[in-house]
Amino acid sequence: MRTTHLALGLLTTIALSFTALPGNAQSWPTQVVKIITPFPPGSGGDVTARPFAEKLAERWGKPVIVENRPGADGIIAATAVLNSNDGHTLLYTNGGPLTSNLLAHAGSLPYNPDDLLPVAAAAEVYVAIGVPASLATSSLSEFVAQARLRRGQFNWSGTPGSLDYLVPGFLKNAGIDLPRVPYREVSMAMQDLSQDRLQFYAAALATQLPMAQTGKIKIIAITNSQRSPFLPDVPTARESGFPELEYEAFLGFFAPRGMSAELRERIGVDLQAIGAEADLAGRFNAIGMRVRVTSPAELQKIVMNERAALARYTQAAPR
Repeated sequence: MRTTHLALGLLTTIALSFTALPGNAQSWPTQVVKIITPFPPGSGGDVTARPFAEKLAERWGKPVIVENRPGADGIIAATAVLNSNDGHTLLYTNGGPLTSNLLAHAGSLPYNPDDLLPVAAAAEVYVAIGVPASLATSSLSEFVAQARLRRGQFNWSGTPGSLDYLVPGFLKNAGIDLPRVPYREVSMAMQDLSQDRLQFYAAALATQLPMAQTGKIKIIAITNSQRSPFLPDVPTARESGFPELEYEAFLGFFAPRGMSAELRERIGVDLQAIGAEADLAGRFNAIGMRVRVTSPAELQKIVMNERAALARYTQAAPR
């Protein structure tokens, strides 16, 4: 009898322990959920992560915090997520850590991008080409002409990742050679752009829209295949005669390998419900982005499409 009671007690303990495991989708979350992003505070990736965090916290009844881990082409953020073992850490990122890092850090990438499992895309990102307001140019063609005329006087910068291949390919085809200026803080890049210390900036429209609205910079093109509804008079790069600058960007949620498919599906369902809320769309529209929440399979397809697109730019220098 004593043995039977001990066995039953042990089974009960195991059952209770299993219920509390992070992988059990029904009881999850059991603690603070952390969303790690490779973007600095104030960037498009940062300001779009926070509304999701707020709404997830309301749904889950647990705090959901956004932790900024910028730098090293997203490697710092990606490795932090993959090294987490609490079952409560997600990555919110653009494609870079899963796509362009395979090229930029070939042979030295300290993680396997395929260990970042898709949960859901969150936003369609309009990528804008910004120039100083003081620069006598209002189109990509005029910028190319100015850069040729003032050789050695212009430089460029942009969000690390796929743009490190896209922009050099455009510059090479245009016959101009501009050095890339790296920035750790978006605010510094925007300040230099507004003061003509930086002449060409490729980054999310959300990042550049406030300064464009105050007349400190000009947006001369959108890299997406369709014009942004927020700046309908600004042409796409393809419409401007530079199809090599066409690029569709995204932001999405990923989980470390080891998180169960059941839990990832449950998180994805919650994200899709949040994405359908009208006030979230309004908040994203106000900063020049569009909510687009997908299934894990759709997000995986987006990642694979970006990897395929990058193959077209591998002959361009990434830096």
